[in-house]
Amino acid sequence: KNMADSGHYYNEHDDRTAPFRTRKGRGPKSRPFDRSRRDRQRGNHSGGFGGPGPRSRLLEDTDGDVTMSDSSQDSSSQNRFNPYGRPSRKGDGRFDRERRQGSGSSGFRADRPGGARSRLSWYKVTIPHGRKYEKKWLITALQNICAIQYTPVQYHVDHHRAHFFVEDSAAANALRRCSHKITDSDGYKVEVHVNPSNPPSFLQSDLKPEDLEHLKQCMAKRFDGSQQALDLNNIRTDPDLVSQNIEVILNRKTNMEAVIKIIEENIPELACLNLSNNRIHKLDDLTDLTTKVPNLKALNLSQNELKTDRELDKLKGLKLVELWLSRNPLCDLFKDQAAYISSAVRQRFPRLLKLDGHDLPPPIGFDVETPTAIPPCKGSCFGSDEIKSLILRFLQQYYSIYDSGNRQPLLDAYHDGASLSITTPYTSQNPSRSSLGEYYKDSRNLKRIKDSTMRFRLLKHTRLNVVAFLNELPKTQHDIASFTVDVNTYTNTLLSFTVSGVFKEVVVDGKSRESTMAFSRVFITVPAGNSGLCIVNDQLFIRMATTEEIRRAFVAPAPTPSSSPVPTLTAPQQEMLTAFSLKSGMNLEWSQKCLQDNEWDFNRAAQIFTQLKAEGKIPDVAFIK
Repeated sequence: KNMADSGHYYNEHDDRTAPFRTRKGRGPKSRPFDRSRRDRQRGNHSGGFGGPGPRSRLLEDTDGDVTMSDSSQDSSSQNRFNPYGRPSRKGDGRFDRERRQGSGSSGFRADRPGGARSRLSWYKVTIPHGRKYEKKWLITALQNICAIQYTPVQYHVDHHRAHFFVEDSAAANALRRCSHKITDSDGYKVEVHVNPSNPPSFLQSDLKPEDLEHLKQCMAKRFDGSQQALDLNNIRTDPDLVSQNIEVILNRKTNMEAVIKIIEENIPELACLNLSNNRIHKLDDLTDLTTKVPNLKALNLSQNELKTDRELDKLKGLKLVELWLSRNPLCDLFKDQAAYISSAVRQRFPRLLKLDGHDLPPPIGFDVETPTAIPPCKGSCFGSDEIKSLILRFLQQYYSIYDSGNRQPLLDAYHDGASLSITTPYTSQNPSRSSLGEYYKDSRNLKRIKDSTMRFRLLKHTRLNVVAFLNELPKTQHDIASFTVDVNTYTNTLLSFTVSGVFKEVVVDGKSRESTMAFSRVFITVPAGNSGLCIVNDQLFIRMATTEEIRRAFVAPAPTPSSSPVPTLTAPQQEMLTAFSLKSGMNLEWSQKCLQDNEWDFNRAAQIFTQLKAEGKIPDVAFIK
């Protein structure tokens, strides 16, 4: 007899055994779906989706032969984690003689005309690393040494392997003997693997319209509307389908698509789906569940032929809270339960609460169902008013000089042994075409610069080298109103703080470039005379500004830094300036800028000041006197 039910390629269970057997000492509880199956045969279900049905036992173990305490594993699997007792399959060899000769009880398929013969006369031939060979060369080389002429069907390449099908066992055995008999141009022997197989996909006929109607009625009987649960366990042996000679094999693409379409059209609100014991070895055909059954929370894939946890990646879009994977080959890949949970499951389904019927530790995650507004960014953090005054005075003096035409006076701001480095983000485009091009050549990005000598060379040592380097950088105008300051460390002998904001480059003719840049600068300072600060380390990071940063940049009135003395004011202007500074609380420099921008109109300047202060657009440095 042919190998209708013995092909080990998919590790199939023997369907010829009667589906309702019960072992001694094991009652109906061992097979939760048996009762509902008997009820369906007796006509105790309603005829359509959504009607009342038996209480669902969807997510329980559905095999009466193995219970939770079953531990029948062979000795070779003792060192592997085998979740919840996957039984051994001794005697289920690929070419098991007894089964090939037809021993065992007769099953549903054996009596169907032409069913087994048409399926299991096919074999799949696999050539590892076959991608590197030309199809014509490989097929010709095999034909030349094969003892039996054959016709390769559906030649295709999958990853690095080449595959094709042949239809008779004699050709399959002859091809198997060709393994390691051909030497390729690189001197390697060509391997040939042959396994029993289902027919090529294009030969597997779609279900006929009348078959689909029977399938729909069968699924309706298996649907429990009270729990939105659909039980498709071992559907290929369903009596309603078998009696009509309808074969539903869920590892066939067309069959699975038909099932999902029926679910989509009739019960899209489905919450629980049982696909156990259906010989499913790949999950490609289940990817549509994410969009077509969006409410699915529980999925039973136990007792199938899933060989690797990578198959679960195809279901990552599902928001599952319960999942069954027990008694799949992939369970043998994990040494312990912790690895099984964390590696195979939690990475793909972070909300999962139950695995194989066992409660899991509560998930830890940051995803929330309800929209949550991110709290607004806080302003500067100084720690104390004393430090605030010290830092703001330092920054006002530092950037007044930095944005002037001459940065040489910054020598007084740096310690004799000071160091400076500059960093920019990595860009794949030509640096010369980037607005950061002037800074890129000196960037000490430690993620990109691995050479220790280059890292040292890009550091600027001593205050003379630091200021000389700063003088070579493009001329700038900083938006002091955009500055935020965070104090990192403060002691009696050291103050470290980070200042962030935006600036734009200024060319010689006074016009600013279109691009606005953002910076973050870490100053490490020590006390200097007269309540000042002296920089010992300066780390500057420069990037392109975001759209929001550009929109908010340079909107507040800001004095134009200049190294030239303040122009002489008339007596009425001097009197108005003093009065405005007293009323607004701003220092003389910012008060004068406000009055000048409003053509020395006191009332209009006061109105603009009040408006900008209410909007929070006047920086703290404007009030330091």
